[in-house]
Amino acid sequence: MADLKQILEIKARDLDIVNQLITNTDNTQVRELSDLIEKFGGAKAINEKAKKARSPESLMQRLKDIDSPYVADLEWLMEQKENKAFISMDEYCKNILGNDGDTASVDFSNAVTLEVSAMQFFPWLIAQARQAIEKKELMPGRIIRVRNMAEQVEDNGDIMATALAMQVIGATYVESLDTRGTDGSNIHLGGPDTITGYFGGIGQPNDYPIKWAEEYLHYYTTYGIKQVLNVNSGTILLGYMMHRLGVDIEFKISVFVGNDNPYFIMWTLMTARLFSREDGTTSLVGFNLSNSVNNNTIREANIIRKQLGLEKHVRFEHHITETCQAIVVQPYNRRDELIEIAREVPNISAKHEGGEIDVEQKREHPSNILEYFLTKQEVLDSGLMESLQTNYLDKHASVNLTARALIKSGIGVIAAQNLH
Repeated sequence: MADLKQILEIKARDLDIVNQLITNTDNTQVRELSDLIEKFGGAKAINEKAKKARSPESLMQRLKDIDSPYVADLEWLMEQKENKAFISMDEYCKNILGNDGDTASVDFSNAVTLEVSAMQFFPWLIAQARQAIEKKELMPGRIIRVRNMAEQVEDNGDIMATALAMQVIGATYVESLDTRGTDGSNIHLGGPDTITGYFGGIGQPNDYPIKWAEEYLHYYTTYGIKQVLNVNSGTILLGYMMHRLGVDIEFKISVFVGNDNPYFIMWTLMTARLFSREDGTTSLVGFNLSNSVNNNTIREANIIRKQLGLEKHVRFEHHITETCQAIVVQPYNRRDELIEIAREVPNISAKHEGGEIDVEQKREHPSNILEYFLTKQEVLDSGLMESLQTNYLDKHASVNLTARALIKSGIGVIAAQNLH
């Protein structure tokens, strides 16, 4: 062990070689990315366009310009927020702990972010909000979407309505770009039904990483979409490099990438650290751990994260529930493990991708992750819209079961911060 530093330490000469590689203007990969950023006007202009596109006033006006039916829903949501129709965190805690309990009775130092996936259609969010008001439930503080981006744009401004709603309720959210291996580019995949076994990244073959970066810049500058899902090691590296070059991109790494042990997690976090900015920030805001991790994996991962100075910057997003079909062997529920680990590890989100298994099994149509890939027309033609919304609300119910369990154990939660 005495020779460990001498043997393992990365020498300055080796770092110099890597720096020469990534700063060489003749490097095709670097040049293509640099040229792409310049094509969009440069990093400063890109960030300014995105800021304007994301402004609530701009989004609402654009929705009104296309006569979107979602305007009325957004106005209702804003009104409920202003009228404080949603349960306060104090009241929520009292409902669980009794009249003598409130937020002061709960430790929020390691508060767990409540997360739900996937909110495919904007009307589901409104249905969720109505239920939360009626049943005095919490709205999640983090929402994941996996809907086709181009389809969202054409669907009465769904993409803009969601972008505005997230700002209204005070939740972070993630979109999933269309440029990924599920579009036919990966010849080894027969379709979404073959993808769930490939927990090593979905695939961005050949020239697709740059196409992914271009798609990101399009949605970032046009709609202010800042945070996206990342499913491939190549586009993860591109996300780090874009951020270092001045584009304020944020991304989370998908469970499909397969971060399932401390060594893989060390690799992920070391790269984030190496490409961080002078202020210590990184474009990696979170990543899904593999469903196979246990609490000791998370403990070890947290030691690595803390030593790299990323404890506050990078969230561990942990699946508490999963869809009933097509991804994990059921029953799958990590709630009890979450309560144990949340006492000692900060900056975790509790991701709910499915409802409670005893509820799901009684549904005529249980949740299925492959249905994330259905177009809206396919959903309508199959008569599935109501069933899929029910599946989503089952996930919302699981979010609140987790919230109640955490608060009962004295651990705080992060819900939609403008509502509760």
